Amino acid sequence: MSKVKKILVVEDEKPMAKALVLKLNHAGFEATMANNGEEALEILQKEQFDLMLLDLIMPRMDGFSVLEKIKEKGIKVKIVVTSNLGQEEDFARAKDLGAGDYFVKSDTSLSEIVEYVSQLEK
Repeated sequence: MSKVKKILVVEDEKPMAKALVLKLNHAGFEATMANNGEEALEILQKEQFDLMLLDLIMPRMDGFSVLEKIKEKGIKVKIVVTSNLGQEEDFARAKDLGAGDYFVKSDTSLSEIVEYVSQLEK
């Protein structure tokens, strides 16, 4: 297996999204940003990604709806969800919908996320 290279960051908090994309790109990844779930689905229809970092709580289309649509459409992408809430039931629901792992944003630095991603394989 090869390492994860191409990453889609789905985050409605633009400063957080930009900072994470910059840090990932600096670490050698090809990171792309989507500001909401609808935008993420549009991008996923056009491009293949190795990994998606998906915020659960967003306006217009939340992360759960994105996970449902990805499952419906048969889009193949490894998914790690992020949230400020840290509710176990939210993460359990996300895993049932196809997410592989999760981070609580308030407990995790950008550097820790980059380190985690660098260990993942496709």
